[in-house]
Amino acid sequence: MRTFVCYLFTIITLFYCNPKTNETFEIEWKPLFNGNDINDWIIKIAKHEINENYANTFRVEDGLLKVRYDGYVDFNQQYGHIFFKEPFSHYILRVEYRFVGEQAPGGEGWAFRNSGAMLHCLDPSTMLKDQDFPISIEGQMLGGDGINERSTSNLCTPGTHVVMDSELFTPHCMNSSSKTYHGDQWVTADFLVLGDSIVHHILEGRSVLTYEKPQIGGGNVSPFDPEIKIDGTPLTSGFISLQSESHPIDFRTVVLADLSGVKSSKSQLNAALVKLGYEAFTAD
Repeated sequence: MRTFVCYLFTIITLFYCNPKTNETFEIEWKPLFNGNDINDWIIKIAKHEINENYANTFRVEDGLLKVRYDGYVDFNQQYGHIFFKEPFSHYILRVEYRFVGEQAPGGEGWAFRNSGAMLHCLDPSTMLKDQDFPISIEGQMLGGDGINERSTSNLCTPGTHVVMDSELFTPHCMNSSSKTYHGDQWVTADFLVLGDSIVHHILEGRSVLTYEKPQIGGGNVSPFDPEIKIDGTPLTSGFISLQSESHPIDFRTVVLADLSGVKSSKSQLNAALVKLGYEAFTAD
């Protein structure tokens, strides 16, 4: 992680110091959630057909995308995901979220104040009716319990592997170096995703977790179509989804900066990152 952050900082510095660089970039934040409806989203909840929004789990109220369980008698492992309608390959995703209220009855202990931004998801239409999680890379969101330390923007790997420190990482989750966010405060999480090369989890302008070469592999997703889950396949692109894992959560911002137009040039890519405000990266 330190190596990549140092490298990014170096490239940014060279860009600013090069008087011959005069490229212009049409890079801007695109809202995925429009604050009014979820018409551009696809819903898949375990034990239900695609686009069945069981018990109005995903709803829009007061300009917020809300995940609620007031219609559940028992959560019963009905894990849900709401997918933006189109896939992306090279991008920065920014999500503002907060955990609220009490966990749904029947929710797992580990799912207390737990949600996620699922990156490079396979097409939701490939999920089986009872499938619990999409094959994806998860930027895990965790809220504190008011007492214990609990990092957020962690990594979990449903049906996937990544490479860390030049070795294949096969455990299911890895904690980030973030601080703990207790209570119902809003948290802004950024995810810099560059195809199947490198992924950066960013909080408060600081990289808290970095890994490379996301690919299909391993377990922690069930059931699945074996014709879809082909282990070793690089995840070069995919859908983005937000989770319902039994704890109520609000999302007030879900925006994306599409970097696919500058992915072939390191100088243009890093200039675009600077334009988006990522000059705050440091080598610490």
